[in-house]
Amino acid sequence: MAKIFVTGGSGYIGTRIIAKLLERGHAVTALVRNGSQAKLPQQCTPCIADVLDASTYTTAMSGHDVLVHLVGVAHPSPAKEKEFRTIDLASVEQAIPVAKNCNVPYAVYLSVAQPAPIMKPYWQARARAEEIIRTHITRRTFIRPWYVLGPGHWWPVILKPIYAFWKLIPSTRETALRLDLVTINQILLTLIHAIENPPEHERIIEAQEIKQY
Repeated sequence: MAKIFVTGGSGYIGTRIIAKLLERGHAVTALVRNGSQAKLPQQCTPCIADVLDASTYTTAMSGHDVLVHLVGVAHPSPAKEKEFRTIDLASVEQAIPVAKNCNVPYAVYLSVAQPAPIMKPYWQARARAEEIIRTHITRRTFIRPWYVLGPGHWWPVILKPIYAFWKLIPSTRETALRLDLVTINQILLTLIHAIENPPEHERIIEAQEIKQY
């Protein structure tokens, strides 16, 4: 059993992965804003705090084995460029030094596929976040999906024929594979595997590996 600290615990992926981790016998603490704790499974320990203000959870991570950072803007779009810096990146800038100071030995970060021909501010903010994690946490895993299919997020299925075509063209094949669509179940299984199998140093899991779970 591991003691796991999850940021973004009340979100689309957070609530789902917490439930699965608890089923597997892990102890989970989830950082959530006041009012969101009701979204957490009953066995989960809430940490009522502001992920963008490290002073609100300075010691709360102490004693945990893993930090799972899931914070990110919902439904990313080009119109949310500012939020990519002030939420996605800023949350890492706040949380990762806390993890280091609390001696959390391992971090799992749900990042995004990179580079990509679109949404440059989005993936650049996540790439910068990865660099911050590298400077603070010795053992880390970066999971890099582009789009996660699931309840309320099925519309990109219509793009599958386009993806198939791009994969046939040498000049676009690598990008199409890197930006391939994955499912919520594949992401959850990838997260579980990453959490329960920390690397000696760094591991990057991209779309084609995610699709194997």
